[in-house]
Amino acid sequence: MGIFQRLKAGLAKTHSRLVHEIQRIVTRSPRLTGATLEELEAVLLGADLGMAMTQQIVVSVKRAYETQGSGGTDVFTIARAEVEKSLTAHNTALRRAADGLTVVSVVGVNGTGKTTTCAKLAHLCRTRGEVAVLAACDTFRAAAIEQLKLWGQRLDVPVVAGAYHADPAAVAHDAIAAAQSRGAGFLFVDTAGRLHTKSNLMKELQKVHRVMDKKLPGAPHEVLLVLDATTGMNALNQAREFHKAVPLTGLVVTKLDGTSKGGMVVAIQKELGLPIKFIGVGEQPDDLQPFDPKQFAEALFSEQD
Repeated sequence: MGIFQRLKAGLAKTHSRLVHEIQRIVTRSPRLTGATLEELEAVLLGADLGMAMTQQIVVSVKRAYETQGSGGTDVFTIARAEVEKSLTAHNTALRRAADGLTVVSVVGVNGTGKTTTCAKLAHLCRTRGEVAVLAACDTFRAAAIEQLKLWGQRLDVPVVAGAYHADPAAVAHDAIAAAQSRGAGFLFVDTAGRLHTKSNLMKELQKVHRVMDKKLPGAPHEVLLVLDATTGMNALNQAREFHKAVPLTGLVVTKLDGTSKGGMVVAIQKELGLPIKFIGVGEQPDDLQPFDPKQFAEALFSEQD
């Protein structure tokens, strides 16, 4: 299955709901009334596209109707163009250090899929011919260390880990040294899941980042927040709070294949101005894909199944 087909299959729930509802609205009445626009607004908000993006689409649809009439107003084409325009305003490529090792810290609340995301990012680098190393800095959950080690064995990626309850900052420090000695291009750091409301845990994350920077000035070069798409707009609050504690450089949105609220990707990027770097649309290593705004907009608003 190609990347676009995989993305489209992953967004099937969101796409199906959007297309069905929009077609119902536009076929019922060729005239665009205030009531029709309100219905369209409700459908877009229901997919968690957010108020700003929803209003941008509704205003564009209204403008097209006023200038071209119903014959020249294709809601799907307009929505696709507006979403793509909004999403392409940012660089979605993985940041790289000027030279040597690039350290990527992967953060988020419990259960979003950070450990799996780290492994899949390392796998992606390997498929591009890069040397990657994984760091097991979630030392509070014994299962997380074992999970990352299993992924490492499965994907043939070295894992640096400490003992259960070890100081995560010390593990991060040792992982940088190990990755450098191996001549690795990337080190992906799996951090402990933490609630964005717990200030002591957020301070600990800041300490891990300070220790990394001391060991390798400029590290971490990329700080990716992993968000679970099934939580919808609740993810926006998580992103806001994490961004206050540790400056984020990008987002990874997982579990898009399990939700009808895939529009939250658009809403979060629009509000926070943070680029979506990767999206997860399944459980296989290849199901974490670099984010392509054009393909995402197409998969969300294409009229064909």
